[in-house]
Amino acid sequence: MAHQHRFDPLAATRAPDSPEFDLLLAGQVFFDIIFTGLDQLPSPGTEVWTDGMGSGPGGIANQAIAASRLGLHTTLAAAFGDDGYGQFNWDVLQDQEHVDLSRSRVFGQWHSPVTVSLSVHQDRSMVTHGHPAPLRASELIGTPPSCRAAIVGVEPEVEQWARAAAAQGTKLFGDVGWDPAGEWAAETLESLEHFYAFMPNAVEAMAYTRTDDPWTALYSLADRVPVAVVTVGQQGAIAIDSVTGEEEWVPALPVSAYDPTGAGDCFGAAFVMADLAGFSLADRLSFANLCASLSVQHVGGSLAAPGWGDIADWWHRVSEGRDGIRKQWLRRYAFLEDLVSDVPSEALRRATATIARHSDASPPTRPPEPCSDGIG
Repeated sequence: MAHQHRFDPLAATRAPDSPEFDLLLAGQVFFDIIFTGLDQLPSPGTEVWTDGMGSGPGGIANQAIAASRLGLHTTLAAAFGDDGYGQFNWDVLQDQEHVDLSRSRVFGQWHSPVTVSLSVHQDRSMVTHGHPAPLRASELIGTPPSCRAAIVGVEPEVEQWARAAAAQGTKLFGDVGWDPAGEWAAETLESLEHFYAFMPNAVEAMAYTRTDDPWTALYSLADRVPVAVVTVGQQGAIAIDSVTGEEEWVPALPVSAYDPTGAGDCFGAAFVMADLAGFSLADRLSFANLCASLSVQHVGGSLAAPGWGDIADWWHRVSEGRDGIRKQWLRRYAFLEDLVSDVPSEALRRATATIARHSDASPPTRPPEPCSDGIG
């Protein structure tokens, strides 16, 4: 499973009888087209020109790529179309990002899902075309492989593969998507009995718990699941680990967001990695915040997710000056120092993939420097 230049943060925990994979994922892979640099969304009957465009795998691929770049041995069960979009996504995931696709399948005469993402004022709007996958995840996976963790959508009825994985000792980390019907059925939370952790954002957490405050929502969720995490946007993330008795709030790093696509998926993958590595709750949140903040400074959703080379670059840049705000961040991220010292200089860094010959959606190539009031 090892790949050249891929730093393995779990190397010390691996043994001949270790699980086959670190992370199991299932879901839809989209072909994403991302437009950046828009001042506003187009009005009906008008055309808007933008200064940046890129493309790459999206949907569940956001978490798969983010996790693989952080060193997790990741397997993905998904349907792929036999069209150009599907072939591109398959090649990027398997050959470039080293995600295991042995439980994925290519289906003839099935249109790959496509999403166009419009990034405006540090937020995004999306237009998607797609059809239901020919097979459900449980049919693709069959008997789940041995895995340390799986990220699973929290639904009223947990899929068979996820229940089977949990019965084998796999930690289930709950994720949730937007509810277009706006129902946010409270009964959905009953399925958390199968989960080790739940990681909604503040809007989702308050909607499901019928509360009007993120902290109140967090306490409600902590009664249902061992590890409850609520992301609160620019305020960072709050969490309770009932197993260790830890309760933490970790602020986000102040950065200039270039493209927020996939930041939540990156946060989730990073939190899982940090949990499997045995980080304290504060360090798990800090690491997830860092990875998310590094991802939004580049375009492309999954392809903006940082590798260990990017994380080491950030640490070394911040370490150049140990006064003022840098000193505060160095103290908060001191847990990275020993890890980063083992990251080789040629370690994996983020990549730009595009179905076109070139992508012009990247910000300036010079890495962002710490700014006077934070890390920019």
